[in-house]
Amino acid sequence: MRKWEGIEEFVAVTETNSFTAAGKRLGVSTAHVSRQINALEERLGAKLFYRTTRKVTATEVGENYYQHCRQLLDSLEEAEQSVTDLQSTPRGKLRLTCSVAYGDRFIAPLVNTFISQYPELSVQMLFTNQILDLVQEGIDLAIRFGQLKDSSLVARKLAPRTLYVCASPQYFSRQGQPHTLPELTGHNCLLGTLDYWSFFENGKTTTVKVAGKWSCNSGPALLDAALRGIGLVQLPDYYVSEHLQSGALISVLDNYRQPDSAVWAVYPPNRHLSPKVRLLVDFLHQQITSDPSYQYQSPQPTHQAEVSNAEVIPRN
Repeated sequence: MRKWEGIEEFVAVTETNSFTAAGKRLGVSTAHVSRQINALEERLGAKLFYRTTRKVTATEVGENYYQHCRQLLDSLEEAEQSVTDLQSTPRGKLRLTCSVAYGDRFIAPLVNTFISQYPELSVQMLFTNQILDLVQEGIDLAIRFGQLKDSSLVARKLAPRTLYVCASPQYFSRQGQPHTLPELTGHNCLLGTLDYWSFFENGKTTTVKVAGKWSCNSGPALLDAALRGIGLVQLPDYYVSEHLQSGALISVLDNYRQPDSAVWAVYPPNRHLSPKVRLLVDFLHQQITSDPSYQYQSPQPTHQAEVSNAEVIPRN
């Protein structure tokens, strides 16, 4: 067990930036923490901390080592939880990631409700539009969209996700409605982070390069521009459903709409049976699918396909 010696003390010092605070957290003396850290640095042959009279901060080597040690302690805690059957009382730390816009609108409020039910659980939410490596970053759960790439990760469908091309009646009264994909070149297409839109044609997914006089990397901003009649937009259902229902937006090119993809909960296979991950995924699925933003029943194009709600394990 020598390799485990000093790990708890090292993590505590890294997270508190103090030998004294780390000792208080662990219920041991400051001298004990210092001895363990010194022994750990000697065993590793590396300096883990910069020490001053006021503060202790991790070195670059220490920061990298911390990520691995934090994951080890989290995994140990998960193992202990599985033994003591903590299905109804998840505890410990849970790290999740999601895109910024969807995370702000849907995931953060739901996670806040979830953790209020489980006070022994702590959550760190990382909202970024980058695709993070879950294993390397020590992330328990990711919310992802569309067609998943093959991987060893475990995925569960949380909700369907449909992309709509739409605009306001005012815009269509000026510009007319497109009926084929080539007609998009004659329209002011509101651009997000990509300069192409996705469709389904001749039995396969295709992309069409679009252009316009307006662009922004924000879904809500794109929606607002479309509602004001500035141009044509392609957005997921959770942005536009209520406006399609009210008639504030009109959907076009429905026969080219992609079959429903999905909003997915994705997690590493070693976290498959984690009680806290399982409970959060179940909670997100229940809450997201009951959200009014997903209740719009649009006319289904003839190519629309059923997508299973069962858990799947994509593999290479």
